[in-house]
Amino acid sequence: MSAETFRAFFVEENEKGEFSSSVTDVPFSFLPDHEVLIRVHYSSLNYKDGLSASGNKGVTRNYPHIPGIDASGLVEEDKSGKFSKEQKVVVTGRDLGSNTPGGYGELIRVPKDWVVKLPEGLDEATAMKYGTAGFTAMYGVKRLQRERINPEDGKVLVTGATGGVGSLAVFFLSELGYEVVAATGKMDKENFLKELGAAEVIHRDEISGVSDNFLLSREWNGAIETVGGAMLDAVIRQTNHDGAVACCGNILGHELKTNIYPFILRGVSLLGIDSAICKMPMRLKIWDSISAMNHEKLPDGFARIVGLENLKPEIEAILDGKQAGRVVVQHSRAK
Repeated sequence: MSAETFRAFFVEENEKGEFSSSVTDVPFSFLPDHEVLIRVHYSSLNYKDGLSASGNKGVTRNYPHIPGIDASGLVEEDKSGKFSKEQKVVVTGRDLGSNTPGGYGELIRVPKDWVVKLPEGLDEATAMKYGTAGFTAMYGVKRLQRERINPEDGKVLVTGATGGVGSLAVFFLSELGYEVVAATGKMDKENFLKELGAAEVIHRDEISGVSDNFLLSREWNGAIETVGGAMLDAVIRQTNHDGAVACCGNILGHELKTNIYPFILRGVSLLGIDSAICKMPMRLKIWDSISAMNHEKLPDGFARIVGLENLKPEIEAILDGKQAGRVVVQHSRAK
C-alpha cells in the first residue's frame, strides 16, 4: 500500500458481464465522501458477502466493488467530531459492503450514524467472530424476549443451525438458559452444535418433511428461522400457542406460502428481523448484549481467521452451503 492507495479484495465486471476478483491496491479516490474514515483490522464472511463477491446485482448494483458488510478497526479521521482518532469502532449492516465499499478493504469511509463504539468486553477480532451474523442472531433473541418467550416455557428451535446466524443463535439462547433444538442438514456437525449448547439436534427434514395440514403438532414455543421458504411455513405450523417465530433468512426462497390458522387459532407471531437498518438505540442494546456473553465458551475452531489472499475458497464454500461456524477476515496491519 502506498500513500495514495489501500489494499483490498476487489471485484470487477468485464464487458461480457463476467466477474473476477483479486487482492490489489485501490486508490483512495474509490472511497465515498462520508464523515468517518476507518482503518479496518478485521471483517468477516457472510452469505451476503459471497453474493456480492460473485456479482449478484440484487446485492451490489455496480462494479467494481469491495465487499464486506462487517468491519472493526480504528478511526483515522472523523469530520463530524463524534469519534476520536484511533477510537476502536465497529460497523455492521447499513449499506456497507453492498453498494458502499466494505470491510474487505483496509480502509472504509462511512456516515457517522453507521459507526458504533466497540463495546466493553469485546476486542476487534472477537467482534468480528460475531459480526452481522451474531448481531442478527441476538436481534432474533431480543424479539423473542419481547414476545415473552421465556426459557421456562419450553423448547426453542433454530433452523440452519450450522450457519453463521444459526450457530450463534444456538449459542446465545443456550447461554441465556433456553432449551435449544438445532435443526440442520449436516448431522455430522451434531457434536459441534452440542458444544454450542444445543440440547437436541435434529435433521431439517423432520421439520419440513411434514403434511400440508393447516396446523401440525406443537413442537416449540419459539424459533429463530434462518432459511425461509417452505421451512418457514413448516416452522410456523408447528409453533405452540402464543409462540413466536423470528424470520431472518431466505436461502430456501423469498416466498412464504402458508395459511392464517397458526395466527388466528394459536396466536403465533411472525417477527421480521432487519439487521441492516436496525435503529441505533436497538443497535447499541444488541452490541451490549453480545459483549456480555461468555466469549470463552465458544468452541475451539468455531471461527477461522484468514487473510484476503485466502478468501476466495471460503466464499465458494459459503455459497455452496459448506461453511460451519464463522470466518474472520484479518487485514495485514491488524494488531
